[in-house]
Amino acid sequence: MLLERLGKELLYFDGGMGTLLQSKGLQPGELPEVWNLEHAEEIIDIHKAYFEAGSDIVLSNTFGANAIKFHDSKYGLKEIVTAGIQNAKKAAERGVRDGRKTYVALDVGPTGKLLKPMGDLSFEDAYDAFKETMIYGEQAGADLIHIETMSDSYEVKAAVLAAKENTSLPVFATMIFDEKGKLLTGGDVPAVVTMLEGLRVDALGINCGMGPEQMLPILEDILKYASVPIIVKPNAGLPKQRDGEVYYDVEPEQFAGYMAKIVEMGAHVIGGCCGTTPEYIREMKAMLERRAAEGRTANRPAFVRRAAVCSSTQVVEIDGVRVIGERINPTGKKLFKEALLSHNIGYILTQGISQVEAGAHILDVNVGLPKIDEAGLMVEVIKELQGVVDVPLQIDSSHAGVIESGLRIYNGKPIVNSVNGEMAVMEKILPLVKKYGAAVVGLTLDENGIPLMAEERYAVAERIVRTAESYGIPKEDVFIDCLTLTASAQQKEVVETLKAMKLVKERLGVKTVLGVSNISF
Repeated sequence: MLLERLGKELLYFDGGMGTLLQSKGLQPGELPEVWNLEHAEEIIDIHKAYFEAGSDIVLSNTFGANAIKFHDSKYGLKEIVTAGIQNAKKAAERGVRDGRKTYVALDVGPTGKLLKPMGDLSFEDAYDAFKETMIYGEQAGADLIHIETMSDSYEVKAAVLAAKENTSLPVFATMIFDEKGKLLTGGDVPAVVTMLEGLRVDALGINCGMGPEQMLPILEDILKYASVPIIVKPNAGLPKQRDGEVYYDVEPEQFAGYMAKIVEMGAHVIGGCCGTTPEYIREMKAMLERRAAEGRTANRPAFVRRAAVCSSTQVVEIDGVRVIGERINPTGKKLFKEALLSHNIGYILTQGISQVEAGAHILDVNVGLPKIDEAGLMVEVIKELQGVVDVPLQIDSSHAGVIESGLRIYNGKPIVNSVNGEMAVMEKILPLVKKYGAAVVGLTLDENGIPLMAEERYAVAERIVRTAESYGIPKEDVFIDCLTLTASAQQKEVVETLKAMKLVKERLGVKTVLGVSNISF
């Protein structure tokens, strides 16, 4: 099984496809994926050469095969994808003679369109385009899905959800960063890694855009935040021109030397992208096998899982006191209720902006009122808020359907507010937290109300944390609220809140959250 090997041994991807196709006659403007059917033997020969060079994982020739690019083509999308997987599998049969276990990855690239609000493609349309490809890929026998060369965190989220909701295959994802560690749409390495880890991809990393030397500082940044295996697939250096022809400035032996450094830093899966050929993979594998024989192995830094949430461009680590602004909430706010009823989005956005200017690190979003479309309004407000503020959001509702609507279109890793100790509540909300890669607030109350004593509240907190862990949600993503009560009227209970917080921190080792405005109510 691939997942049993992943992270425990070094695995090798293949290299570039486009350069090799051009050398075989691919014309400018011609869709490479069509060659799966019209020039199948040429495609099989390329895949076979990579298997013979030592690749463990070969990508199908389906990088641009999606429902947007192939909606009116000569061949149907299913036909293209099926042929792409079958060609790679035939190549494995012909090219692997040493008994190695190899894998065929369904290669999934970007749609070629920008998602709203920067472009005109909706999140769900992007999802649907990827969904078709992934269903066909699994049906054709792909061993995994590799989503690559993504420059927009929102688009990669659509692709990851499409893979996880419609297939049972392992999912890898690699992004294309510039030398400053930024995506085309502005996201940075910490935000992308935080979001992808939340979505539970099996491996993540970087490909394309630059050569191996330029990727070293990006990899260093990824290693600070990632706790899953890392993929690195550079170009063969930087593209240059000579006599009207494009070439790359890093030769195979140089490339192998850089890749050895990348492995020593801590990468688990390596390969090449634009400009690399089977010769690059062969040279790289030979050098790394020599180094392994000499006892030179990876030196990956020890990872400490972080409690963190993010927007598309900003990570907020919960490593000290962080302020959650809660003005976007109709409870006790007459003007806000009126704004919701009159659909005054401008007023809501003003509340968000003013809180960020006042120092809020995270914004709670609650739009629940009777007789309004709460799910629709939640989606609209989240989208609009993400256009004017860059802090992470906390999605707040008493309805699971509303929470899921918000989680699905949120660009980043949010907090869900909230669950409590009732099993019925946890069974509704925690699967959503797991699926969409969020953090969650756990309230220390259950069907019997708020316990009076600290030990009883701790018992509820422990139940929440253990139940979350049973769903695969790490305790770093559970923030326990020991429930602040009105100090002037309930002084004994306030002391119990403080005692409960201490117990939660010392015994469970989780972060805590308090609605401190309740003290004065």
